[in-house]
Amino acid sequence: MSGVVYWLDMAGVIVFALSGVILACRSRMDPIGMLVLASVTGIGGGTLRDLVLGVRPVFWVTDPTYLWIILATVGVSLMGFHYIHRLSRGFLPIADAFGLALFTVIGAHKALLLGTSGMVAVLMGMMTGVAGGMIRDVLAQRVPMVLREEVYATAAMAGGVVYVALHALEAPLTLAIAASISVTLGLRLAAIHWHLALPVFAWVTVPPKNHDEAAMPLSTPQKAKEKVKMIRRERKKR
Repeated sequence: MSGVVYWLDMAGVIVFALSGVILACRSRMDPIGMLVLASVTGIGGGTLRDLVLGVRPVFWVTDPTYLWIILATVGVSLMGFHYIHRLSRGFLPIADAFGLALFTVIGAHKALLLGTSGMVAVLMGMMTGVAGGMIRDVLAQRVPMVLREEVYATAAMAGGVVYVALHALEAPLTLAIAASISVTLGLRLAAIHWHLALPVFAWVTVPPKNHDEAAMPLSTPQKAKEKVKMIRRERKKR
């Protein structure tokens, strides 16, 4: 089963590296920029996980195959650049969803192997899944998906909880992996398709309560509301 987990990890690196290449192409980066985004997306989350867990050296230093996989992904992408450029806008979040599902279970699995608690394993699974994408988006000057209102980190946490729970119940490893990937991927794809989002908390402008407060200068949100009201009154007069 260790071989299965290893190849799942490799698959996650390929998918995430490809998502980094796609974003680099859309951001009009050169081949070095493509390689940087592919690398930080493919191994960034696992590197941070190993550093937090105290694993020395980190996984890609021990096994440089991960680096060769990233180089190969970028090389193939360069040869098929015109095909990548024609991919729809929806391909990047879908590819990212598959990478998220794979890396979530890999992170939780490795944390449990190191003897951490269930809660720490769930957090390590989420970190492995979302950290690489966060670094990728920041370098591309985009708001990271995990910081938006979309269901993203929540999906990773749900998948991690499922894996840890099945591991605690001594379920077969294949069942735990399949269930965790299915939950994470299902939630993320559902969020993409139906635009599911968590509630957003924002500042609310409170209207003035007395004459003194009404005489105070209006804030920007208040000015906008007053302008809308004025436009509506003008339309009614017409």
